[in-house]
Amino acid sequence: MQIQVVKSKIHRVKVTGADLNYIGSITIDEALMEASNIIEGEKVSIVNLNNGERLETYAIKGEKNSGEITLNGPAARKVQRDDIIIIISYATLDFEEAKTFKPWIVFPNEKDNSLT
Repeated sequence: MQIQVVKSKIHRVKVTGADLNYIGSITIDEALMEASNIIEGEKVSIVNLNNGERLETYAIKGEKNSGEITLNGPAARKVQRDDIIIIISYATLDFEEAKTFKPWIVFPNEKDNSLT
């Protein structure tokens, strides 16, 4: 049997932009992607703590150490600048492997989305 578990989580980051006219996705500071082990093109879930919205999209790499978190395309209608969100990705693992799996979870500074 296989189950889905949390693979990566960027907990409580501030949205820095919303670009309705972009094709789609979420742009994430490369340093945050590296720390959370999220790769470009990976499917992610977004949870908006300000309004309760939940959505799925894919990650694209933003400038390293920029603090950028931008929702693009239709997802831009679900957030506003300065909203606090959680970004989550999942992995499908065998049940026994899932029991010992440790996800990559990062807690950025909410003021500037830095890792310090």
